[in-house]
Amino acid sequence: MSDAAPLSAVQMAAAVRAGERTAADLVDESLARIGRRDGEVHAFLHVAADEARAAAAEVDVMAAAGRDPGPLAGVPVALKDNLCTRGLPTTCASKILQGWRPPYDATVVERLRAAGAVVVGKTNLDEFAMGSSTENSGFGPTRHPRDPSRVPGGSSGGSAAAVAAGYVPVGLGSDTGGSVRQPAALCGTVGVKPTYGVVSRYGLVAFASSLDQIGPITTCVADAAVVLEVIGGHDPRDSTSLAGPPPRITEALGRGVDGLRVGVCRELVDGTAPDVAARVAEAAEALASSGASVEEVSVPEMRYGLSAYYLIAPAEASSNLARYDGARYGLRVDAEDVAGMNTATRTAGFGAEVKRRIMLGTYALSAGYYDAYYGKAQRVRTLLIDAFARAYARVDVLVGATAPTTAFPLGDRVDDPMAMYMSDVCTIPSNLAGHPAISVPFGEGDDGMPVGVQVLAPALHEERMFQVAAVVERAAHQRSGSPQGGRS
Repeated sequence: MSDAAPLSAVQMAAAVRAGERTAADLVDESLARIGRRDGEVHAFLHVAADEARAAAAEVDVMAAAGRDPGPLAGVPVALKDNLCTRGLPTTCASKILQGWRPPYDATVVERLRAAGAVVVGKTNLDEFAMGSSTENSGFGPTRHPRDPSRVPGGSSGGSAAAVAAGYVPVGLGSDTGGSVRQPAALCGTVGVKPTYGVVSRYGLVAFASSLDQIGPITTCVADAAVVLEVIGGHDPRDSTSLAGPPPRITEALGRGVDGLRVGVCRELVDGTAPDVAARVAEAAEALASSGASVEEVSVPEMRYGLSAYYLIAPAEASSNLARYDGARYGLRVDAEDVAGMNTATRTAGFGAEVKRRIMLGTYALSAGYYDAYYGKAQRVRTLLIDAFARAYARVDVLVGATAPTTAFPLGDRVDDPMAMYMSDVCTIPSNLAGHPAISVPFGEGDDGMPVGVQVLAPALHEERMFQVAAVVERAAHQRSGSPQGGRS
């Protein structure tokens, strides 16, 4: 599916910093892989070849002068196309923003560049990050690199597919209800949703502001740790950014799990496909064999997560997307008056799923229904947060499935919104609580497609989460016989 034995991001950066490889060569190899195959996969909406080569040349000049370009020196990176990039298109895969080029970079983009990473392009997504399959894009679906008849997951399906196909070792996505972790699981990559506020949202085009977080998609746990250290930390431009330095994670990767308490979450296993449940059980056994204390834990309030999410997220989306009115930026469809122009622009510019969620959210916020729907959903959210607190008083981390099934066929759930929404049933609870979670590849399902195992932790306990994830990853490599740190 990809070139033989590709280097991890950590290995690439080490080679560039040591003068063994050049950033220019790494970027040219990445662009060549994209050119050979992305016509089929369609992971990218925009490939920034000229800009990437210029950035790589700057990295090489620094390295040649004996200056350290940074921990991601020369590493090709793909960005989900809802992250603002100065001078490059940022469309959110929506026709309403087709051709829009922001005048600034998102904070995470600034931090990646400062660490020596090279942006090679912007990746496809479900329009405005609303979807679970990357079929809702206004510019056509992304296909699974391993089986192009299947979806890569969503909404960050383009970034997950770009990493899984070997185009780049690192992609960034946004995770509002699982949109980093679910496609990572379906594509066989690592995907991280940090604690809400650990990574700045400045420059992320908003979907649901109390839920959105930016996270890495990588080939291995170690790469995800380095990227999160680079992009995390306080940002005064984001009012929800937590105070404090970036998280320190990499030093925890080799600690093992001896003495840690692991809870296998019943609600993240029950209802999943038998082959997915079997992989979760095997991962739990591997953790027990590595010295963890493993027990079953129930968080019954999770069963209400999906219902609460699909009131809170659309309500916030209806407010955030009101700015796309044809008057300020993006698409404009002229009409006889302002109201007509606004209606015509939004009718032409938004796809069916975005319209569905705007209408649902507007209804939930309307007079007479606010308390019955949005207000009640927020109270359910509080109940879920309290339930997580009780669970974490008993165990250090929770484990379960990331997605209830492996990658499903293109078109299989397009006409059944509820079936599509159920794709995120295992990931939504962490977003509602604001807690971190990571998906780690762990073998395959009966159909030969990847399965992801999810590790959940309390807020601001990324270090503990990665500590467990590294052991899960090692066990997965031992099962498959693949080398540690490469693709599984």
